[in-house]
Amino acid sequence: MTDAASTHSPGSGPTGPRSYMPSLQQRQRLRRWRAAKDWCGKGTIAIFGIGVIVTLVLMFVYLFSETAPIFGSAEMEAVGRYDAPGADGAPTLHTAMERYRQVAVRFTDDARAVFFYPTTGEVISEEVLNRPEGVNVTDFATGEARSRLVGYGLDDGTAIFLRHDYDISYPGGERQIAPKITYPEGNGEPLDVFAEEGYALDVIGVQRGGLGTAIIAANNEHEQLRVVLFKEDEDFLTGDVTVERQVYEMPWPEEGVEVTQILMNTTMRNLFVGGADGRLHYYDISNRRNPRLVASERAIQGGDAEVTAMDFLLGAVSIIAGGSDGSVSQWFLARNEQGERRLTQIRSFEPHGAPVTSIGPEHARKGFATAAADGTVQLHHATSDRTLARLNLGDEIEVDSVSMAPRQNGMLIVGEDGGFRYLDVRNPHPEISFSALWQKVWYEGRNNPDYVWQSSSATQEFEPKFSMVPLTVGTLKAAFYAMLFAAPLAILAAIYSAYFMAPRMRTVTKPTIEIMEALPTVILGFLAGLWAAPYFENNLPAIFSILLLTPISFIVAAWLWTRVIPAGVSGRVPAGWEGALLIPVVLAVGWFAVSMSPLLEVWFFGGDMRQWLTDQGITYDQRNALVVGMAMGFAVIPTIYSISEDAIFNVPKHLTQGALALGATPWQAVVTVVLLTASPGIFSAVMIGFGRAVGETMIVLMATGNSPVVNFNIFEGMRTLSANIAVEMPEAAVGGTHYRILFLAALVLFLMTFVLNTIAEVVRHRLRKKYSSL
Repeated sequence: MTDAASTHSPGSGPTGPRSYMPSLQQRQRLRRWRAAKDWCGKGTIAIFGIGVIVTLVLMFVYLFSETAPIFGSAEMEAVGRYDAPGADGAPTLHTAMERYRQVAVRFTDDARAVFFYPTTGEVISEEVLNRPEGVNVTDFATGEARSRLVGYGLDDGTAIFLRHDYDISYPGGERQIAPKITYPEGNGEPLDVFAEEGYALDVIGVQRGGLGTAIIAANNEHEQLRVVLFKEDEDFLTGDVTVERQVYEMPWPEEGVEVTQILMNTTMRNLFVGGADGRLHYYDISNRRNPRLVASERAIQGGDAEVTAMDFLLGAVSIIAGGSDGSVSQWFLARNEQGERRLTQIRSFEPHGAPVTSIGPEHARKGFATAAADGTVQLHHATSDRTLARLNLGDEIEVDSVSMAPRQNGMLIVGEDGGFRYLDVRNPHPEISFSALWQKVWYEGRNNPDYVWQSSSATQEFEPKFSMVPLTVGTLKAAFYAMLFAAPLAILAAIYSAYFMAPRMRTVTKPTIEIMEALPTVILGFLAGLWAAPYFENNLPAIFSILLLTPISFIVAAWLWTRVIPAGVSGRVPAGWEGALLIPVVLAVGWFAVSMSPLLEVWFFGGDMRQWLTDQGITYDQRNALVVGMAMGFAVIPTIYSISEDAIFNVPKHLTQGALALGATPWQAVVTVVLLTASPGIFSAVMIGFGRAVGETMIVLMATGNSPVVNFNIFEGMRTLSANIAVEMPEAAVGGTHYRILFLAALVLFLMTFVLNTIAEVVRHRLRKKYSSL
């Protein structure tokens, strides 16, 4: 016989093949290879992790770099100083520049217009106005800044008004500007205001509007206030031009009051008179044959205070009043609680230390410059309620006049000594301040302060409204209603599919819901805006009936299934498949609600539920938060469901088995064990879904109506930060205030989601630590 041991092949033992033991050298190579793979894995993870952090930091830095300039301060720098150009040293009454700052004009008290170069003071041309010999200038006035209208009041009761215009040409590709004087009405001859009475024009105001050119004149000695309207008519056949003169008498503000300033707005319906008693007097002259002195408001405090300077801001709605006490304040007409229009002080600005001598409004913004007798010049902006810059020219210099360049990038200052100073102004974003962005602002034309977003308008004198509050509230509103719809459905569905649903049914249901996340949100927004919004509007009772009856029908169906349906019938349905039986219940409830909607509308809402809501004082917009909540909820549900379901399904089985072994029902095990253990994952799912809703763009863009309102009314729309960026970024001028405000909106959105995710991570970590012992 052959020995049994001899039958064993090499490497085999009595029980089978021997296990292979690598040599020491092989084991060392394996360790080095494993270490290399670990090092590569750790390095890759670290590189991409650091890359994510660096990307977030770079995003923040870029957004901040585009946003930071709007919070910079303004600068004024003196770049030219010279004596008064031309006119033999006659005192200067007013200066102005054209938009390119190549030509400036100076009006003197001997009725001359001197055109000169603002940087050097070199005279270009000089024009003598048609002032009668022996007649003196008593006052000077300007119209709304963009009109370039000025007027002289004379002591013989006549007035001269004119415009400084500029012809621009480009011979040989080089810009050339030819200044000239034009006369809106007439040929430059003095026009009669108080000439028949022989009263001097102590104070005048001029304005040009759709009705013609108006001169408003006051004679303090005889307490006469008159509006004279001149309108030029051209004969269609002969071309002859005639000037029609209409005279309207105004009541004197108050006996003994000395008039110091006069303004009329461009509609020629409102007249404002400043007095030596420190008050502003408002006249309603919409019916010029029956004018009314509506109200007198004290603008300057103190017994001897008087209104020393007064001018309109761009658009001739707001008045800036400067006083002998150095105060600077903004006023415009607003309705009081009784619905009456009253001249209302809106805000005050940083005062001067001496009487205000001149106000220079900007030509394209709600900004202005003020000058005082102590040689100080200040730059302000009305909407942002800021004093942006201050320049002290010296205590020995009293500033007589200040004027802004049409592009707000230059300033001419005239001192009491007749010397000129030309300033370069850098003030790119005066409209922005913390109060303008996050607090209520009293805008022109409104009766109360409010949060408003309105970045553009069809008129040049528009006051931009850049409040971030409506956009932030709109973002939170859209996310809130989306989560209100999505979170309960997603979490309850996750509990059922992870714990109660049959495995085979789960393998179909879970991927189907997760595939929903791949549906483009532009499709959901399209359906919500063009189909769901009008359908909801026409079937409001059906929508609310479905929301109310669906959970009730589930409870009733469950009661019937367990208490009424025979066990022999219910036992035929395999465990975990009961949920499929609710599909016909949902369809039946939907059909019933839609069928009953017209009847419910007639029975309870007078045949029109939308009108009924309006009658109750509830605004209903077709594209509203109800539509957005459901549409965006469908977009968020897959995210919350998938993460929550994984968290619940991965709860260790021994925990639930232990609870069941101790006598707990499956539902009790879910509530007391499973949900607590899975709570960190569920909370993360909710916060990720909330972040997804906050950043959503296309659905809210197409289904909200994009109305920036500040409320949580489910029947009204909203405008979100992301949708606002998408809508307005294409029309924003690169580098402009509007452009940078949109980047600020992006920065706010970025910080909002970052803070939410950080809080979510902290809470998740604490929940995980708290329930890790289960």
